[in-house]
Amino acid sequence: MTALVVYDSLYGNTSQIADAIASGFGPGTTSHRISELDPQRLPDFDLLVAGSPTQGGRPTKRMQEWLAQIPSLVGRGSASFDTRIDPKASNGVLRVLIGLIGFAAPRISRLLAARGAAAVAPPEGFIVTGKEGPLQEGEYARASAWAQALAASPVATSKTAQPVG
Repeated sequence: MTALVVYDSLYGNTSQIADAIASGFGPGTTSHRISELDPQRLPDFDLLVAGSPTQGGRPTKRMQEWLAQIPSLVGRGSASFDTRIDPKASNGVLRVLIGLIGFAAPRISRLLAARGAAAVAPPEGFIVTGKEGPLQEGEYARASAWAQALAASPVATSKTAQPVG
């Protein structure tokens, strides 16, 4: 299986998570900032892993626009991730607001599905300790382990990925 890890990052936290995910897939997998890749000329891949920081409950505008430009993903798998503030560690007002607006990863997953990709795992969120970070302790290792599980998944390793319910 060939994975392509793409991301947008504002403060470097999502970039760190993307690097951890790429390392979890093993040699030959690297992460790419979306500004480095023409969405119409992507390298060959079986699984597209896309991530963004959560901004107002959504992926960055750049990520949304980039995903809207990629060609059909029919027959390919996908997974999505985001970086986010932990709602459990937030005050009551922020916790309610986060609960209402949500996170970027589920929206990325829906954008990928709209292009025909089949999700191989539920969207995943990685915690930052504040708007600009840093990552919460252990999140880099958790991202790498998440990628290892994705790579080992029978759904991800089949050429005809099936949606995850």
